[in-house]
Amino acid sequence: MRLRVEQDVFVVRQMGREVARAVGMEQQDQTRLATALSEVGRVMLTFGHGADVTFEAVPSGVPTLRVKVVNSHPGDAAEVRMQLGQVGRLVDTLEVSDDEAGTVVGMARRLPASVPRLTPERMDDIRAGLAQHVPGTPLDELSVQNQQLIAALDEVRAQRDDLSRLNAELEETNRGVMALYNQLSQELEETNRGVVALYAELDEKSEQLRTVSEAKSRFLANVSHELRAPVTAVIGLARLLGDPASEPLGDEQRRQVDLISSSANDLLTLVNDLLDLAKAEAGRIEPEWSEVDLRAVFGQLRGTLRPLATRPEVDFMVEEPSPLSLSLYTDEVLLARVLRNLLTNAIKFTAEGEVRLAVRTVDDDIEFTVSDTGTGIPAELHERIFEEFYQVPRSRAITGKGTGLGLPYARRLVGILGGGLRVDSEPGRGSTFTVRLPLTRP
Repeated sequence: MRLRVEQDVFVVRQMGREVARAVGMEQQDQTRLATALSEVGRVMLTFGHGADVTFEAVPSGVPTLRVKVVNSHPGDAAEVRMQLGQVGRLVDTLEVSDDEAGTVVGMARRLPASVPRLTPERMDDIRAGLAQHVPGTPLDELSVQNQQLIAALDEVRAQRDDLSRLNAELEETNRGVMALYNQLSQELEETNRGVVALYAELDEKSEQLRTVSEAKSRFLANVSHELRAPVTAVIGLARLLGDPASEPLGDEQRRQVDLISSSANDLLTLVNDLLDLAKAEAGRIEPEWSEVDLRAVFGQLRGTLRPLATRPEVDFMVEEPSPLSLSLYTDEVLLARVLRNLLTNAIKFTAEGEVRLAVRTVDDDIEFTVSDTGTGIPAELHERIFEEFYQVPRSRAITGKGTGLGLPYARRLVGILGGGLRVDSEPGRGSTFTVRLPLTRP
């Protein structure tokens, strides 16, 4: 199209709207493009030069409609660009430049993704339709503009009403959120007061438990000390009565003296266990850290416990430590006491098979395992056996009697050495107690 007089501005506007409609733009985009084109045409005519308007559809890539307006007088690009500052908001791109043909204004608007493809056949149909278009008068175009303006105002009014409604809903929501926040703040404050009160009560209970524990430890220690002397005296008197050098006893008298001696020894064992446990609970056992040679410890255990394993049906085995686990840094006395305790228990409750002590290194730790082929312990009782005075129901010691204090004492000693004690056992399959300690001082 050619733009020569003011009336052509209306014609160009009409044609721009028709082209936009033909290629599939939405109504609002049609109005935007037509308005931008009429403003560009008006600015071009103010410079007193005509202009040529070209519409170009680009079907490849992102489908786009381009409009190029060229006048024959170069050098006006800067002034045109300044007057068209607001037009760029109506289109996707707006470029103003000078070239050999004159001042060039280029605009582009992307087509919606839902429009049919711009095939050559469709392009021919669009050109044929535009060729038959008869431009309306300026009054017709003014009427169309007024209708578009009214529609735009209605849309703006509807959007304003929607915005007012959304603002009212948002305000109501904010009031609800603030009310909920205040409620939650009050509940949280109340909860915090309850938590503080609970902590205070827990601190008070902890102090009471600590006091009770200390009193229990003192009681056990005092009772153990007081009982040890008379029990030792009873044992000594029983030995004197049963000594061959003393006055001969009758069979019934000797049986009763042996019963007194056995009961006194059991009571002494219980007193000693109570005293050891009281010391451990009171924290009065301080490890003496040193480099421990496991060969010496194992040799001592083998020599002192061999006399207890007198049943021919039970093999008592203490394996030699491997070169990688010959030594560790710990308290030798406490370690020997733990292993002796576990081995003594295993010998007591094993009727046939074997009792074995072994050692191995695991990463930066060392593990001692005491395994037996005794009666075994149900899984639900694996932790209960570490409770004071607890003994597995229906378990019967093959040799000697138990007090139910050995395993709790052993676990406390292992904890003092910085390690842990666990048990793996099943009824009828025996038990394996594992002591895991760090190779270096914890």
